[in-house]
Amino acid sequence: MYRREIGVDIVDIRRIRKSYECYGERFLHRVLTEREIGYCKQKKDMMPSVAARFAAKEAVSKAIGSGISRGFSWKSVEVVNDDHGRPSLRVLDKALGISDNDLRISLSHSGDYAVAFVLLDL
Repeated sequence: MYRREIGVDIVDIRRIRKSYECYGERFLHRVLTEREIGYCKQKKDMMPSVAARFAAKEAVSKAIGSGISRGFSWKSVEVVNDDHGRPSLRVLDKALGISDNDLRISLSHSGDYAVAFVLLDL
């Protein structure tokens, strides 16, 4: 049986910045993988990229219908970028029953907000 689901999330970058200022590296390591942290730290201002990845994980959790914490954690998936900067999702938690090829993502950030849109095709 074919199933298609969507998930979208918008994040206030100022809120992410405030969490980072309050908790520092501990915050980053709670919500991002090492690879994602490395990518974000290459940016002049890493907070828009951190916020976009935060939104991406929320959007995936909505697409699979679990929300964060009910079988899905911050490190169940990671956002990776190809050589041209195009984002995709890598599934790290195989217990989710989905693969990298089941997910498509679009990320954007402008001004104070970052947004992620995820399409899940099963």
